[in-house]
Parts: sequence; C-alpha cells; structure tokens
Amino acid sequence: MNSIKQYGWNENWSTKWNEKWSHAEDKQFIPGRIVGDFGSKYKVLTDVGETWGELAGKLRHTFVASGDFPAIGDWVALAMQDGGEHGIIHGVLPRQSVISRKVAGNTQDEQIVASNVDTLFLVSALNDDFNVRRMERYLIMAWNSGANPVILLTKADLCPDADSKIAEMESAAPGVSVHAVSAIQDEGREKLLPYIGEGHTVALTGSSGCGKSTMVNWLCGKNLQITQDVREGDSRGRHTTTHRELFVLPDGGIIVDTPGMRELQLWEDEGGLDLAFSDISGLASKCRFSNCRHEREEGCAVLEAVQTGELEEKRLFNYRKTQREVLYQNNKEAKLKRKSTASTKVSSSRTRGYGWRKELDEY
Repeated sequence: MNSIKQYGWNENWSTKWNEKWSHAEDKQFIPGRIVGDFGSKYKVLTDVGETWGELAGKLRHTFVASGDFPAIGDWVALAMQDGGEHGIIHGVLPRQSVISRKVAGNTQDEQIVASNVDTLFLVSALNDDFNVRRMERYLIMAWNSGANPVILLTKADLCPDADSKIAEMESAAPGVSVHAVSAIQDEGREKLLPYIGEGHTVALTGSSGCGKSTMVNWLCGKNLQITQDVREGDSRGRHTTTHRELFVLPDGGIIVDTPGMRELQLWEDEGGLDLAFSDISGLASKCRFSNCRHEREEGCAVLEAVQTGELEEKRLFNYRKTQREVLYQNNKEAKLKRKSTASTKVSSSRTRGYGWRKELDEY
C-alpha cells in the first residue's frame, strides 16, 4: 500500500498540519493528497489507502473564487466515512506553489493547473509544433507559480537539427534548463533524474499533442496514459488527457499530467514577466529614462540591442504584447478582488472559524 510519504509528505508538511490540526477535536481528520481531479469528486491518497473525497458543505461555503477550490497536488484534511470508502474534505493546507491560468473565454476566473509542484516541465515538440513565442508565455506562468521551470523538447527523433532548436529555445529562456528527449528512442532520461527523485513533485504542461502523456508513460516505465499518433499535415497530436492525475515514478518522484492547452491566458503576474524576459529587463536598466517604453525613445538600450543584433526583434514585439496583456489582466483581477473582498466582509459572520482556508489568498 502506498503511503503519503511516497507522495511527498515530509516534516515541512507535518509541521503545517500540526499548526492547524493538533487540537483534540480535530483528531478525527487525517491528511491526504489529491491525486486525481475529476470535477465534482477528488481521488485522495491517504495512509489508509485511496479514497474518493468530496467537499464539506460548510467548507464549500467559504470559497469566494474558483481558485480557492482544492486542486491536484493539494494536501487536504479528511474525515473518513463508511469505513474508509469515502472521505469529506474539511480543509486544505496552504500551498507552496500554484500553477494557474485564466480560464478560457471572457470569464474572469482562475484555473488551478496543479499545486505544490517543485519542477514544472514545459513541454514542446520538436516538429512543426515548435514555437518559441508560445514558450515565452508558458515561462511567465511557470515563474509566477513558484515552481522551477524546465523546458522539455520532445520527439527529438523527428528533428534532424535538434541542436539548433535547443540553442534557439535557450536564447529565449535565460537561466532555464532545456533538454531534448525522445521517448520512442529512450534518449535523454538521465538528464531528468535530478528533477524526479524521491519526494519531488513535477508537473507537465504544454499545448495539446506535444507528447505529455507519452512522457508520463516513458518516465513511469509503463502505459498509464492513452496516447495517439500525430496528425499528418500539421504535426499536431490528438488531445488525449481529459483530467488531471498524479502518479508515483520508479525513481521516487511524483508526476502530474494535465490536459493540453488550446490557449494559455495568463492569470496574474508576480514578477514572472520580468523573469521570463530577464534579458530585456537587464537591458532596460541601462536605458536613459527610467520610464522608457522601448519604442522610440532616445538612449533606449533595448532598441540599441535590437539594432546590433544582440536582441531578436520578434522577442521584443512579444514582450510588448505580453506586457500589455498582463497589465490589462492585472487591472481586471484587481477589480475582481475588490468585489470579492466586499462580498467576503458581508458574509464573514457565517464563515468565522474557517480562516485557515483564507490564507490561500496570499498564494
């Protein structure tokens, strides 16, 4: 039987648990980690085995935004029912990292991709799906999450010039490790061992068909996820993963597979933009004017770098575009938070006693 230690439980989590659930009246609760997110129900791993978990009605009532709900990777407090056949979730431990994005469409809601992840594998295929500009957006999401980003270039067996692709991606991702791998030819796995050791949690994210499910099967050493061949004509794989699930690796680590993203709308920026474009941020510090927009200003070090070839013009264009998007989204989120805060104050008398969950507002 798997134990919670195999799924990442350690002294840090034990300390957090004791700070919140050490009272005598709370002894009915046991810790568990969400290993499967199926919408209305969660698959939870505990020391007494796997069980299905549902939210306690009182806890659900305290949630203000969609991002407050438990997500894959969360550690939760369970009250077991019917001899352990299912459990009721009464709380969620504060998250160490949160990978999130804005939900698709015009709705201003946060969607949690995964939580408590140490390393985020940003997956891109080395075929016609290879896209540096798209990876820059994923890097912003990764840096904002608190997880360590690592770029995986999959399907290296389909690319005759993998070295040039690696170099291109490295230039667009300063300070981020880039690895080309091939699950079909079993090449490159040894490069990933530092990230998938005992107790470490990794997640994979990327566009639909980039090879994430194949990577999960390869790293796990068995077929856990359904895969399909790429389509002829556009080199895109068919979307296969439809929910989030967590697996234990033979090397002792934990891996999260997530559904592919048709689009990535950024949620909020906590410094991720500057980290993803750290080369531009570094150049900007040398501009003559502190409020330089890097468009037509005299003494702009960024524009000078473009003219000399030090900085790719397309990268600057994408930086400007993403900067505008992030600013717009941050303004939208600020309005949403003010509205949520007002709503919380009105209902605070009904939610007193469940303040622990509100700590997630900081994450």
